[in-house]
Amino acid sequence: MASDNFVDYVKIHCASGNGGGGSTHFRREKYIPKGGPDGGDGGRGGHVILRGNKQLWTLLHLKFQKHIKAGHGAHGSGNLKTGAQGQDVYIDVPLGTLAKDAETGQTLFEITEDGEERIIQKGGRGGLGNNNFKSATNQTPRYAQPGEEGIEGWKILELKILADVGLVGFPNAGKSTLLSVVSAAKPEIGAYPFTTLRPNLGIVSYRDFRSFVMADIPGIIEGAHTGKGLGLRFLRHIERNSLLLFLVPADADDLHNEYKILLNELKQYNPELLHKERLLAITKSDMLDEELKNALSKDLPAIPFVFISSVAEQGLDELKDLIWKHLNND
Repeated sequence: MASDNFVDYVKIHCASGNGGGGSTHFRREKYIPKGGPDGGDGGRGGHVILRGNKQLWTLLHLKFQKHIKAGHGAHGSGNLKTGAQGQDVYIDVPLGTLAKDAETGQTLFEITEDGEERIIQKGGRGGLGNNNFKSATNQTPRYAQPGEEGIEGWKILELKILADVGLVGFPNAGKSTLLSVVSAAKPEIGAYPFTTLRPNLGIVSYRDFRSFVMADIPGIIEGAHTGKGLGLRFLRHIERNSLLLFLVPADADDLHNEYKILLNELKQYNPELLHKERLLAITKSDMLDEELKNALSKDLPAIPFVFISSVAEQGLDELKDLIWKHLNND
């Protein structure tokens, strides 16, 4: 996925349709000059509906489509005919899309399944025709309900990447390099912080034609939970991953402390992230001999870990085995 084409935040204006008005028609035929009321109800206004689409990975298609408007319902007519419903408008979004009210910031719902449909702006109800108001004391009601007006307002759509494994690490920890080696993804790689500005997804092939999805997410820095660096944009995507793979380079000054800083940023942003299963990969390990690996192992966190080198392609099969085991509780 080209980074320039990855859009994970859009603000759109949604307007649902007005409901059609009810009819005040009376039955008039050749031999029935004074028939009773037979005005039909108005049609419902069109909804604005979000629909999950597993083929989409970005909100790019909505970036330049700011105003979305559904159709109005038709008025009711004689012979108890209900007006046609206004045309619903469907907005296809990637799985993991969060819908929010732009004014209040309130989260409305999440789209997490393919084909899932949720109304983001409800169409106005159609008005009742005069047939609904007849009674023993009022057999010729000459009034009907007007249709209910549609609703309009600004909504925010945020994408939280849905992936099996999310890579967590400081800039230049080797996340992009790992993804490029174990999958067909081609993220931008460079020897400077924040090479990755947007998430990249890769399908990692495993044994017996099995696979899992790995997400390379922009690097975290200390203070990210307050919005520093790429801050909240990064942390939003971590929430949707099933498993978190922490990457700490072997040449870090203090491996354990670097892991603790990363973990603290997740905790400060959302304590529930600590309930996710965590694995640790020590990257750039081709510079270590067995004696040094054994020495470093004694000071690592008490979570499953593996030493890897993406460039030298060392420990990658072991890493895949470890990930698959924990994804499937084998």
